[in-house]
Amino acid sequence: MLQRLAELRKERKWSMQEAADRLGIAKSTYAGYESGYREPSLQSLVQLAKLFDTTIDELMGGRKPKIELAELLQGGEEVLLLQGEPLSHEELHDFISFTLMKREVRERLNEKKMV
Repeated sequence: MLQRLAELRKERKWSMQEAADRLGIAKSTYAGYESGYREPSLQSLVQLAKLFDTTIDELMGGRKPKIELAELLQGGEEVLLLQGEPLSHEELHDFISFTLMKREVRERLNEKKMV
């Protein structure tokens, strides 16, 4: 969990002080969570998960939830970030289109190899 907390904070380009301020705790307390010196309570884990818009399972090193990208185009609650900025609807559409085309090209190349 400790490494994951730092990763999530850095993805948002927050300092430890900013993360602590958003949680309403001392910077030393937050730093203790990241360093392993302190272990957050269950209530603190809930607050951390909400702050970083994730699950407690992910904070604890569990698997990330699977998201169907096409559902995001239909107004899902999830937001994809690139360099800390949310992808627009158009960027998400372009990403999906690019990926689908790349898969199609790969399949065609594999078919040619089999022949």
